[in-house]
Amino acid sequence: MYPQFYSYNRIPADIHLVSDITKAINGEYSAIACYAQLAEMASTEKEKEQILEIREDEIKHYNIFSAIYMSLTGKQPTPQITETCPKIYKDGLESAIEDEQKTVDFYLDIADKAQDSYIKKQFRRAATDEQNHAVWFLYFYTKLFER
Repeated sequence: MYPQFYSYNRIPADIHLVSDITKAINGEYSAIACYAQLAEMASTEKEKEQILEIREDEIKHYNIFSAIYMSLTGKQPTPQITETCPKIYKDGLESAIEDEQKTVDFYLDIADKAQDSYIKKQFRRAATDEQNHAVWFLYFYTKLFER
């Protein structure tokens, strides 16, 4: 599904890039877990479906970033949950909005610093997805105040 990188094609590892990609992997891993919980708290079935679709994007990002990590290090990443997920839906939406917005900037910074065109493209694409996610979460958040 995603291009596989092999050790003989390995890109020389940039320690700062590897560190940033590790942080991105952990962020995606945390979002995957949190958005499953958030979907269960959703106010409507439509919101639940959209949050699960966003979660699918996060899984896709996680897989792509993990493949990039493998290409740079020759090792599988060991993801960790680095952010806790709020237990109240409103708080979860607010947290997701902030996190997605910060992630956009972080991914664009990675894309700007990366030398490899594939890495640049993947992080720019992920930044676009994250911006879209922030808009969805903001929409759900504002709808809470209409009820």
